Amino acid sequence: MKIVVCIKEVPDSAATLVAEDGQASWGDAPLVINPWDEYAVEAALNQEGDVIALSIGGEDSKIALKHALAMGCKEAIQVSDDALSNMDTQATAKVLSAAIQKIGDVDMAFFGRQAIDGDAGLTPAQTARVLGWSALTLAVSIAVDGDTVKVERSIEEGRETVSAKLPAVFSLVKDYGEPRYPSFMGIRKASRAKIPAWDLAELGIEAPATTVEVVGIENPPKRDVRVEMIDGGSPAEIAEKLAERIMAEKIL
Repeated sequence: MKIVVCIKEVPDSAATLVAEDGQASWGDAPLVINPWDEYAVEAALNQEGDVIALSIGGEDSKIALKHALAMGCKEAIQVSDDALSNMDTQATAKVLSAAIQKIGDVDMAFFGRQAIDGDAGLTPAQTARVLGWSALTLAVSIAVDGDTVKVERSIEEGRETVSAKLPAVFSLVKDYGEPRYPSFMGIRKASRAKIPAWDLAELGIEAPATTVEVVGIENPPKRDVRVEMIDGGSPAEIAEKLAERIMAEKIL
């Protein structure tokens, strides 16, 4: 079985996001693999088959790819083209789908639940739609039996069990289980790995049109916060005064 896990690099989760000149800025925060994608890599490695890590981006995307290799992925592929800047989730899905089709004979494609920089969580389902595969999202457990897969999903109402035929697209949540740590030997091997880079010509597609355009990003306006201390001779008196103030301010 051939398995692809789609990953990306993001600023470290400890970074502070601010708006500068209408653009999002994380300052000089280091780049790391998207934390949700580590669960996807773990789930992919737990299946029986060769796992290929796939990422779109420039030189920085190799940070995530080498992390996936250090965790145990057999291969890594980078999709890099100057025309692929400022893509929305739909454009990303089209490029990933083209790369998955170029790899060929893929049975399972794994994603993290979402990326912590964009937080959209749409790319897994959009990629499944472009490929024409089933989308089995928010997976807690995955059990493959021949060409059928059964997935337990974590949803707001509780847990839902669904099944589908392969090939299929999966997104993973934290309840799947803790991702493994890269081994020392895995890190050394990944550091020496040569990662092939495919451009749009090699994928046989043109740059997808972007449906959603970010016009600008601004910091939220500062709020005028005032503190008023309410005192009284007893807790009951304080509570009565507080209730009167709440009613006067029309909070309730």
